[in-house]
Amino acid sequence: MDQRFIVPQFIDTEDKILGPITVRQFIIMIVGGLLIFGAYKLADFALFAFETFFIAVFTFGFAFVKVNGAPFHLFFINFISTFKKPKIRVWKKEYVKVEEFKAKDEGKASTYVKRKRILPTSKLSELSLIIDTGGVYKGERAANQVNKVYNNS
Repeated sequence: MDQRFIVPQFIDTEDKILGPITVRQFIIMIVGGLLIFGAYKLADFALFAFETFFIAVFTFGFAFVKVNGAPFHLFFINFISTFKKPKIRVWKKEYVKVEEFKAKDEGKASTYVKRKRILPTSKLSELSLIIDTGGVYKGERAANQVNKVYNNS
């Protein structure tokens, strides 16, 4: 039996309800209209005109403006979250002393073994690293013993 499935196309486009106006834009316009109505009921005419101007600008901005192809409300949320995060990110780069040793067999192609400075780690982070690697990493003691073998040879 031949089973055919219809694959949805254009799932990232919003549904239009009134001409070119989408559901999201329509809801934003209704909220802006309600805010203007509230300003009309609660303020005198001069304050109402002032508030209406700003409410209309923000309403049309949130409804119709796109920044880099994304709706303005997503840009605004990302903008606010950027200011909540710390402004300075510091990468504390540690320079590692690397020494090169030639292999014992000089007749073969020369291979190099690099030894890094032994860094102290806490027991908890060491255990979590052993668990995360599935036992491939044997722990700091095993790594130090391997380093001592390379140092002594």
